[in-house]
Amino acid sequence: MAGNQATAGHLLRLIRSGEATTRGELQQATGLSRSTVGHRLDQLFGAGWLRGATGTSTGGRPSARLEFDPAHAVVLVADLETRHARAAVLDLSGTILAEHTGGLVIEDGPDKALDELARWFGPLLARAGVGHDRVCGVGLSVPGPVDWETAQIVQPPIMPGWDRFPVRERLREAFAEHVGPPPPEGPLPVFVDNDANLMALAEQREGHPDCGAFVLIKAGTGIGAGVVVGGEIYRGIDGGAGDIGHIRLHDRTDALCMCGSYGCLAAVASGRAIAEQLTAAGIPTASGSDVRAHLAAGQPDAVRLAREAGQRVGEVLVTVVTLLNPGVLVLAGDLAGTPFLTGVRELLYQRAMPRTTANLQVVTSALGERAALLGAAAMVVEHLYAPDAADARLAALARAGSAG
Repeated sequence: MAGNQATAGHLLRLIRSGEATTRGELQQATGLSRSTVGHRLDQLFGAGWLRGATGTSTGGRPSARLEFDPAHAVVLVADLETRHARAAVLDLSGTILAEHTGGLVIEDGPDKALDELARWFGPLLARAGVGHDRVCGVGLSVPGPVDWETAQIVQPPIMPGWDRFPVRERLREAFAEHVGPPPPEGPLPVFVDNDANLMALAEQREGHPDCGAFVLIKAGTGIGAGVVVGGEIYRGIDGGAGDIGHIRLHDRTDALCMCGSYGCLAAVASGRAIAEQLTAAGIPTASGSDVRAHLAAGQPDAVRLAREAGQRVGEVLVTVVTLLNPGVLVLAGDLAGTPFLTGVRELLYQRAMPRTTANLQVVTSALGERAALLGAAAMVVEHLYAPDAADARLAALARAGSAG
């Protein structure tokens, strides 16, 4: 990016990435004059987005290094599961400042669930010691397919009542009712994405930043995949990428899925499916989290069924890794322990071509239950401070300031 195309937002990108962190480096990288760089940096400092730091001296006076200030704002995020949810306040570097986990039944519908979330946000901000006016955006992780542009959930098998519901608008209303008015630059930014996508984003950023093709499988109540290619979530044409739980297994046409079809992978190998099998065997199990508890206790039937589930998921993953050729495959969710991991590896390495798996790492989650929260925060920050969005927000702040 050079010349007049290098807006304040583009300068911010250079600073955040570390490509250029002094005024001189910004001039060199963009071709802008010293005065123009200064003017655009004034915009960023005026918004509170930058802070100065002393650079390393090479013999003369130390250069003034520029840094993105992660403390100038916070993000609110929430991760919805089937029977509970997590919410948190984070700074812009992804540090959790306050966190809450509580009961929230997703089948109760979006109005009740989103209103309950908004009720959590005020106390969380108070615990974090920040005012609602410092919230720059909200990120929401959900267990269903999402049309990312509209923030609408599309035909989710385990979220009755959520199909095409206006989540963004309803959450804004609930925030205004329970927390406070929107930021001065306009409507509160609200972003929604599938939980496996956000978990994949967080895990890739945290532990495998150089991996250009990354896959995460979440095996819980349902089964889904998140794919990060070239550092970006791959969502497909309308948010349906990664919905592997509804790939049909040819030999299980008797298994009825929550989506209404028969033979889906999720109907055979998910936490819900294992819970049903354990209950039928006289071991009462209500959900995937109960299966996880049985696995932690070493319950023999749960261990066996989790390994078998891993094998069935491994059958499907043979096609996934052959198509995408990822460098890392992360297993996450309630089932992602040793028995499930063992089952996946057995089938994957047995049936995939050696060339496909030669450079593949198959590992379990490093971030655990916080992965979706951290991914949701990263989603909000990366989009709000991308060049075009940053420029639009700076212009809105300037208008709000002049109007005030």
